[in-house]
Amino acid sequence: MRVQYPRTPHLPWSPGASADDVRTGDLSGLAGAEVVVTEKLDGENTTLYRDGLHARSLDSAHHPSRAWVKELHGRIGRLIPPGWRVSGENMYARHSIPYEDLESWFYGFSVWNDRDTCLDWDTTVRFLRRAGLPAPRVLWRGRYDERALRALATTLDLDRQEGYVVRTVQGFPRAEFGERIAKWVRPRHVRTDTHWMHAAVVPNGLGPSAALWAVRCGARPTPGALAAALGLEELPGPEHELAEISDRLDALGRTGDRRLTGVLATVLRGTRREELAPRLAGTLGLPLARRVADLVGLHPRLHRPHPDEDRHAGLVRMSVAADLEVLHALAALTAPGLEEEQQVAWSELHAEAGALLDPDPLDGLRRGLRESLAGLALEAADRCFAQAREAYALGRLERTDEAVAATWRWRDGAFPRLIQLTGPAGSGKSTFTATLPGVDTVVSLDGLRTARGSRADQRDNADVLREGLDRLSAALVPGATVVWDATSLNRHQRSLVQGVAQRRDALVTQAVMIVDEAELQRRNAVRPHPVPEQVLTAQLHRYQPPYPGEAHRTWYVGARGTVEDRAGSLDVEED
Repeated sequence: MRVQYPRTPHLPWSPGASADDVRTGDLSGLAGAEVVVTEKLDGENTTLYRDGLHARSLDSAHHPSRAWVKELHGRIGRLIPPGWRVSGENMYARHSIPYEDLESWFYGFSVWNDRDTCLDWDTTVRFLRRAGLPAPRVLWRGRYDERALRALATTLDLDRQEGYVVRTVQGFPRAEFGERIAKWVRPRHVRTDTHWMHAAVVPNGLGPSAALWAVRCGARPTPGALAAALGLEELPGPEHELAEISDRLDALGRTGDRRLTGVLATVLRGTRREELAPRLAGTLGLPLARRVADLVGLHPRLHRPHPDEDRHAGLVRMSVAADLEVLHALAALTAPGLEEEQQVAWSELHAEAGALLDPDPLDGLRRGLRESLAGLALEAADRCFAQAREAYALGRLERTDEAVAATWRWRDGAFPRLIQLTGPAGSGKSTFTATLPGVDTVVSLDGLRTARGSRADQRDNADVLREGLDRLSAALVPGATVVWDATSLNRHQRSLVQGVAQRRDALVTQAVMIVDEAELQRRNAVRPHPVPEQVLTAQLHRYQPPYPGEAHRTWYVGARGTVEDRAGSLDVEED
């Protein structure tokens, strides 16, 4: 069944409403609700179904401006469930506003299920992203505030922006459309003499990030455009592998960010993992940059022999960091010889036998525990999830009820908490610590050296470490939160601290600082106690950030000093 997208009513203060437009006089459906405000784009309203598409009119005829969106639909239509529809803006043709930096020629703004209900905003964005479609830029989000919305209009560039759309974050049935969504449009919106459909089609301009969205939505990667999107003169990996990995991922049904991470990890695999996440964070965002880096770091492990009795546990632990189907596809493509190819194939057989090749094989365990532990404090819930995850890896449980029974002892939260910082000098560890609430003790190795006479004196490092570990052990009492402030550059250094935490039955959170080398050098130069340049260089050379799953949970702290990505927490949705 085809459904025409409803006419969006204008807000009472929208100056762009014409005589035949709908204007709402009742804002009660928005008042008191959490709302999201997105940029209104100047395109053609278009709805996609599993088996077809149309513009606003159900019988819309062919037009040259619709050819590209039809091609897009050919790639992603299968991802739309039967009876569902995706509504969005076809931005291919220039209308009244010339765009030069679009992420795509199609932006999705709502997803409707087979019950004719518009999905909530967060689920909508996740659905769109899995299909490889961007959503319009979010301008504001919060509890409905008319004064804030009125003021928002003054921040728009009316030569380049048509207006904004406000909708409830919560989903709603189509019958409530006019109450849950409204728009503000600039005055005299149409500023051309000829309607765009009767003029020559002039494509809007795409920005560098469009190459990334093209990969997400199933297009064949273009080497030059992909390199430009990443800020590179050329891709470091062989170009022919782009087509090969794309075909493999398409055969596996991987779309959206999962397809993009597989493609990027393939062409960037010659780059040190330690450098990738901070280098890509500005372009991709930290969560996606971290996943690309983890794929680069993990895939060579599948080339090496591994005891079969430990293989299931290892694969489950890897699945916390990476999509195992994507990981095996990358490892198979890059295997240097027949022996390595056979190791990858054997690993994939084990993963398939263990039902670990789904996009998120821990999803059932996560959702089951989330429901069973509803109302529990987050730290207690995260601890239960981590313990259940490890027991599942070791084959000690399979079902949610078993996981609930196996984790009862941690539900009261009466255990110590350890936050273990990891990152080179100048990455912001101490600054981040100062922002953490409820910290009882900070064990700082630099502080212990200062107490001995000199922060820079490295001659007694072994004694300083022993003293620090002793203080850590004494501080990790039930209910206490302790921060370990040291570089913790490699797994061996981290294991010494984690050994103490394990003996004290502490929840371990690793806070990984993600800052690129240039910024580290800049910060180091202005620090009150800079480390010698050669020391910082040596630290960067030795740095091996932890993977998700090496601790109960992991936080990734960006250059701004805030947590921008998390792994291992029960409330994190895996896309």
